Amino acid sequence: MIRKVKPQIRVVGFDDGTFSFSSKLEQEKTILIGVVMKGSQEVVGVLSRWITVDGNDATDAMIDAVNSSRFKDLRVIMLKGITYAGFNVVDLERLHSETGLPVVVVVRKRPDLGAMEAALRKHFTDAEGRIGLLRKAPSLVELVPERLYVQAVGLEADTAAEIVRVTTKTGLIPEPLRLAHMIASAVMRGESTRE
Repeated sequence: MIRKVKPQIRVVGFDDGTFSFSSKLEQEKTILIGVVMKGSQEVVGVLSRWITVDGNDATDAMIDAVNSSRFKDLRVIMLKGITYAGFNVVDLERLHSETGLPVVVVVRKRPDLGAMEAALRKHFTDAEGRIGLLRKAPSLVELVPERLYVQAVGLEADTAAEIVRVTTKTGLIPEPLRLAHMIASAVMRGESTRE
């Protein structure tokens, strides 16, 4: 349990690499990168796994990356949204329970759940299971009006907001997520893309 958010809190932030439309059709893989940091200041390490585009393995990959890593002093998992590699939906409750760590989800835009559900029903035979994970996720809490939202599992929303503040160096996105995005896009494209 996190009682006080310290400036050097150990967090891991996950983001995925880019992928093409053809990779969606062929169920190919993309990289999943986790950047381990002390607050917003120091990179301690990097985790990586491969996940299936539009698959169901993002949750397992994150659990494995965290639980099998040498970083035993992690306090928080940060995610950039709950869908990775297309519609590879993360089970936030399972990620929390199987790692023992709270999960903070950071998003820049409020997702259109109706559109997501319609797309899932149109393209996936297991749509209801994926929709169930989307609906099970906690409500979004607005941190910056119409620009930044968080969801939290395993801790209070105000604590999640403080963690976002402590881990953000410039802009709106916490540093572990910003760096994970850069590394993942560089692995898949040969150079990093803009956040």
